[in-house]
Amino acid sequence: MHRAYKFRLYPNKEQTTLINKTIGCTRFVFNHFLVKRKDAYEQEKKTLGYHDCSA
Repeated sequence: MHRAYKFRLYPNKEQTTLINKTIGCTRFVFNHFLVKRKDAYEQEKKTLGYHDCSA
């Protein structure tokens, strides 16, 4: 039998700001490496994997 739990968070103003900053930074890093991967594929027909990007 599988069970599911639902949780609702009620962050205060300070926590909301921190969550939004974290999500914004994550979005920036994702988009940065997405552009690098697209450029590498268009120029060299080579895909960049996780290890290439994390190095």
